[in-house]
Amino acid sequence: MLLVRRLFPRTPNFLFSIMPRHLYLDASPPPYNGPKDSLDKDVFRKTLSVLGARIPPEKTRVLLKANELKECLMDLPKIRTVVSDPSQPDGDRLVLLRVSEKSDIPQLAQEFLDKEATGLVEYKIDLDYDYWTAEECLHAFLPPELREGAPTGFAMTGHIAHVNLNNEYLPYKHVIGQLILDKNKIVKTVVNKLDSIDNKFRFFKMELIAGEPDFVVEHHESNCRFTFDFTQVYWNSRLHTEHDRLVQTFKPEDVVADVFAGVGPFAVPAGRKGCAVLANDLNPNSAKYLLKNVQDNRVTDLVRVSCEDGRDFIRASISRLFDEPFAAYTGPKPSRMQAEKDRKRLQKLAEEGHLPPPVEPEQPPRRRITHFVMNLPDSAIQFLDAFHGILTDNGERDLSGTYNDMPIIHCHCFTRELDPEKAERDIRQRVEDKLGHALTEEIINLHLVRSVAPNKEMYCISFRLPREVAFARS
Repeated sequence: MLLVRRLFPRTPNFLFSIMPRHLYLDASPPPYNGPKDSLDKDVFRKTLSVLGARIPPEKTRVLLKANELKECLMDLPKIRTVVSDPSQPDGDRLVLLRVSEKSDIPQLAQEFLDKEATGLVEYKIDLDYDYWTAEECLHAFLPPELREGAPTGFAMTGHIAHVNLNNEYLPYKHVIGQLILDKNKIVKTVVNKLDSIDNKFRFFKMELIAGEPDFVVEHHESNCRFTFDFTQVYWNSRLHTEHDRLVQTFKPEDVVADVFAGVGPFAVPAGRKGCAVLANDLNPNSAKYLLKNVQDNRVTDLVRVSCEDGRDFIRASISRLFDEPFAAYTGPKPSRMQAEKDRKRLQKLAEEGHLPPPVEPEQPPRRRITHFVMNLPDSAIQFLDAFHGILTDNGERDLSGTYNDMPIIHCHCFTRELDPEKAERDIRQRVEDKLGHALTEEIINLHLVRSVAPNKEMYCISFRLPREVAFARS
């Protein structure tokens, strides 16, 4: 599920700039005059005095639909337009107006009220911390020079909200975290990603800025359930669309080798689709949670997990699959209910003396990798030299006959080139340099995944492994 949320899900139309000034109603938070090292919620209190038109309950709809009052009716978020009259709770209703003085009511509206209402009364609206959004409270809290460009969003992973705060907002990180926690009921933990990255396993380090120190999340994506420790593995909720896009290119009968599988965002949905998957990650914690996710999503017969260097995995994957192939794809798995129905149907046919339906010819096992996924954009291109001679085998394996069609490689990478043509030239050149072979007709697709920074783009280049590279001899 998506994963990026704004700090304030609504923006009240406080300033009715297109209205006459007498219809202006300032419902913005009051200036913050509490402590700056923490958030004093009691400071966020404000009372608005407005007029209410007293009306019998049966006539409220007349006022709410009247064109004469269209510009005068209360329309603040979370504030009801029709309320009970405090002086007679079981009697008349009050239709609230966004004015505090009778003289502020436009003439046509006043004439209509004189005819339909039974008088105007003062009504108090008390606003407190719960009324305003996180961004409204943050703008009131921050010094004026930091309000422009203040943090406006966060990403969700399970119950964890994570932000990337610029240096100037770090002194206020705990207040920002508390606001996110208070204003979003599904958030239990708020973390700030740090600039440092684990050099070996390539996951972001982070600090707790609000909520519970509970970093093991259950995250749902692509109709799959993923469990992992967010502080120990790499996960990026913004790649949800890319995960889906690539899995949709796989056929159920394919075999996918996921070189940098993480906790399984490609491997598990591919397994659910029917694909056989060799899933690998160097990070032992990623491999641990990958195995758990394979088990939780009931694809243990289709996804094999390993924990080794990506280059070693690439070189060993061909022979491993050939020696231990996956069973052939036989179609979608029937539900337990459907399987029981089929069993009873066959049993009934047998009892009635009918011949069972003819058995479909057995399909050969799957021993050919059709796709390699390399989702490590920082360095995946550097591993492409591992494909050199990958199908050269001096043993008894008939790899030449098995691989009539070469595997497709999906390699994620970064580029500093923002122009699409220059980006393609840059990526293609680096891929060819590492493969040691030119890509002529092999490139299938070059897909822009997302913009990572103002001068940094993430792409996925998909190409068919050149036969000359796969069967090259040292």
